[in-house]
Order: sequence, then C-alpha cells, then structure tokens
Amino acid sequence: MTRIGILSFAHVHAPAYASCLRRLPDVEFAGIADPDVGRGPAAADRFGAPFFPSYEALLATGLDGVIITAENVKHLPLTRLAAEARAHILCEKPIATSMAQGHEMVAACRRAGVELMIAFPCRYSPSVLALKNTIDSGELGQVYALKTTNRGRMPGGWFTDKQLAGGGAVIDHTVHVMDLVNWFWRSPVRRVYAEIGEDLLWHEGCDDAGIISFELQNGIFGTLDASWSRPSVFPIWGDVTMAVVAERGHLQMNMVAQTVQVYSDRDRSVAWTGWSSDINLALVRDFVDVASGKRRSQITGEDGLAALEVALAAYRAAETKRPVDLPFA
Repeated sequence: MTRIGILSFAHVHAPAYASCLRRLPDVEFAGIADPDVGRGPAAADRFGAPFFPSYEALLATGLDGVIITAENVKHLPLTRLAAEARAHILCEKPIATSMAQGHEMVAACRRAGVELMIAFPCRYSPSVLALKNTIDSGELGQVYALKTTNRGRMPGGWFTDKQLAGGGAVIDHTVHVMDLVNWFWRSPVRRVYAEIGEDLLWHEGCDDAGIISFELQNGIFGTLDASWSRPSVFPIWGDVTMAVVAERGHLQMNMVAQTVQVYSDRDRSVAWTGWSSDINLALVRDFVDVASGKRRSQITGEDGLAALEVALAAYRAAETKRPVDLPFA
C-alpha cells in the first residue's frame, strides 16, 4: 500500500483529491493535516481519514507522498517539510507566487531526492490528449496561431487575497492553459503582453479578468482569456478551450464539452454535469505511481515554473503597458 497524506484542505480542489484517494484500492489515505481546527477535522470526518493538527505530526508517521492543497504562498514551506521527510509531492498549481519560491521548491526536492509533481489535471482530458496526438502526428502542418480560454467562476475566499494567492484570476487561470501550450510544443514563450482588469466584475480587490498575448520561440502566436467571468449561477464551473490555426486546417478543442443538462426541482437549478473521464482521478493515480516508485513524474516542477512565468510576465506587462521578454527575473 502506498501511504498518501494531504497537507492543508484550503484549496477548492482538495475534496476532489481526497475522494480520489478513497477510490484507489492500492492507497492508504494516511491523514489530513491542517492547522485550521474547524476545516481540518471536518474534512477528515467527511473522508474517513485521520486528522493531524500539525503538518509535522502527519509527516512523522512515514508517508510515501503528500498532496499539497494549501494557499499558494504556503507551497514553499510545505514543500520544504515534505522534502525533509522524504515524501514525494503533488503540489496544487500555481507552483508558487514567485519564480524565486518556485526555484527553491525544485531545488529542495532535488536535494532530498523526491519527486515534485504539479497538479495540472488538464493533461489527462481525452479532448486534450486527442489534440496533442493530432499535433504530434504533424497532420496539421505548420501551426500559426492559438486562441485559448480558461474562464471560470470567482472562487472567493483566499483566492482573492493577493498576499495568499499571489494575484487573482490571471495567476489562477493562466497556468493551466500555458502548461498545455508548453507541453504540446516544448517551445518556450519568448514574449508576453497583457491587459488586466481589477475589480471589473466582482470588486474583490484583485484582478478578475485578463487577456494575454504570447509568442513562442517557434513563432506561434496566441491569446488567452484568463478570467473569472462566469456568474455564480452558471451551470458549469468554467472552461478550457483551444482553437488552433494551422497550415492544413483549423482545429477546436473544448475540454468540458462532454456534459448533460440536469434540471433539478429539489435544488431549483440547472447544471451541466460532466460524463467524460475523471481527470482528477487520473492525475492522482499517476501521482500514486510516482510516490510508489513505479515511474518518474511527467509533470515536473520545471513545468510549473514555465507556466507561472507567463502569468507573472502578464502582470508586469499590464503594469508597464509594454511587452515583456522571457525569461525575466
């Protein structure tokens, strides 16, 4: 059995990962550590896992791996603790709130000899994999341009606290799509420009809308709508889409199109419920294999840094009103 624990239940994705751990037969859900004495015990009771009031106490039980679902700014100190305990790490995105913190996380895991995997579940979507296979086959010919989106609901809570999150919608929603772009073409982003709006939609004291323009080293030009532009009553959490303009055609991918409409008299609501593969389960299953020593992580800390750099460059470009060349300090 592979022993996995969760460090902090602050992130909105934590319940999904906990549910995945309960569903995998070869996993011992070793516990949930959270200093929040209201949130932590409630989560442990909900998922039938032991509760630990400190991270050190859970790590001291001897774990193969941990899932870090804390506020973004806490990823570095928790990664240090896990690495010192020789536990492999699946860290929620973005990897950190600054490049310096992210580099320190990568270095700490390298010194300890543990894997640092970043939670980019979009890589496991059947739609995304179909698009990657088409790109890899070369049948599209030369790719000229991309139009991408990651538009969702405003999550609230600490996500709108710049000190804890590192920003707002742009840091939250840029990294998923840019990880896919980096994964598809393995060509670094060389230039970024952005227009970012603060308090345009939700008045939470942080950015809630952003349009990012980017250019890859291979010449591909793209745009990304990274926003919290979906109303709270929208029937699905958001979207991840990509339109590819290429030499031999135009291809569109919508990662969340496989849904059914559910009309509920009980809840007085309409929802689009997904029926495709569970990408969170695929992500966690992959991490369990990494933690058990079966394979190396295919989503590395360096991948997390590459995606984060675009988000941070977007903030700088919006502030200076000038394009930003990468890499940047």
